[in-house]
Amino acid sequence: MPIDKFETLQSTAIPLPIENVDTDQIIPARFLKATERKGFGDNLFRDWRYQKDGSQNDDFVLNDDRYSGSILVAGKNFGSGSSREHAAWAIYDHGFKVVVSSFFADIFKGNALNNGLLPVVVSESFLEKTFDAIEKDATTKLTVDLEAQTITNEALGLSESFEINPYKKECLLKGYDDIDYLIHMKSDIESFEKK
Repeated sequence: MPIDKFETLQSTAIPLPIENVDTDQIIPARFLKATERKGFGDNLFRDWRYQKDGSQNDDFVLNDDRYSGSILVAGKNFGSGSSREHAAWAIYDHGFKVVVSSFFADIFKGNALNNGLLPVVVSESFLEKTFDAIEKDATTKLTVDLEAQTITNEALGLSESFEINPYKKECLLKGYDDIDYLIHMKSDIESFEKK
C-alpha cells in the first residue's frame, strides 16, 4: 500500500504520558476483524476513550478539545505486547503521522515504519520537557524534519536528532512501501541481471 510522502511536519501534539502502553491498549484484539487497513482509527485506545456503556470518556486525552495535532507524544516503552500490525494502522488511520517516545518496542517500531508512521526516539529529558511544555500550552508545536533527522520543540527552542534506518528513511521520504521500492528499483535490477 502506498504511503504518504514524509518530509517535514510541524504540528501541535497530543500528550499521552503513560509508560508501557501495549498494543492491546492501542487497539483491543476484539477490533482486529477487517481485511483492509482502513477504519482501525475509530477504535484507537478504545477502552480508554470510551466507558463500558459506550459513552465517551471525557477524561481521556484524545477526547480533550484542548489537544489536537498529528503528533502523539507517548511515555516510555510504547507499543510493547503482541506483534499486531493493527496498532500502527490504528494510530496512522486516526491521523497521527509521528509518535514520539523515549523507547519503542522493536516490533511496533518496525510495523510503524512499514506503514508510514514515523517513530521518533528522544531522550528522557527531551520527552519530559515536551510533556511539560504541552501541559502548559496546548498550542506548543513540534517540528519533525525527517531529511535532517531532527525534532524541535518550538516553544522551548529545543532540538534533538533521532536515528532511523536509511532504507526506511528513503521509503518514507518517497512514499514507498516495500513493493513500491522494488518497483522503483526495477531498471537497476534488470541491468544487474544482464551482467
